[in-house]
Amino acid sequence: MKFKFDIEPVEQARPRATRFGKSIRIYDPKKVTVFKRQLGRLARQAMQERCLKPFDGELTVRFEFYRPVQKSISQKELARRLSGVHRPTVKPDLDNYIKSASDALNGIIWEDDNLIVSLQAEKFYSERPYLVVEIREEIEK
Repeated sequence: MKFKFDIEPVEQARPRATRFGKSIRIYDPKKVTVFKRQLGRLARQAMQERCLKPFDGELTVRFEFYRPVQKSISQKELARRLSGVHRPTVKPDLDNYIKSASDALNGIIWEDDNLIVSLQAEKFYSERPYLVVEIREEIEK
């Protein structure tokens, strides 16, 4: 099952902390919180449109993260990046994209991300950033 979400991927950032008296509250930065909320809403809508419930078995997941191209490059380099000849080797790291997306999809596309037993992920450039999530349920042998 493949899902395409028209949302710019956001990397999981280090959590922030504030002190309330003697207790400490840990939270995501605002940019990450907004991304997770928006991706969750898009995923919920996609699942409802397909009349699906969250997957609850062993899963193989493939993520494709399409990030924006930097503005200060030549037309020649822009063409290389959009064609896939040059791929993103700059921050944010791929694993941080994975973490924010998989957390956002918990309880919506899958019951919990601990169900993912196999994972593949890639970064690409695009003029219009988006995210593709492909899920395959593992069949018991």
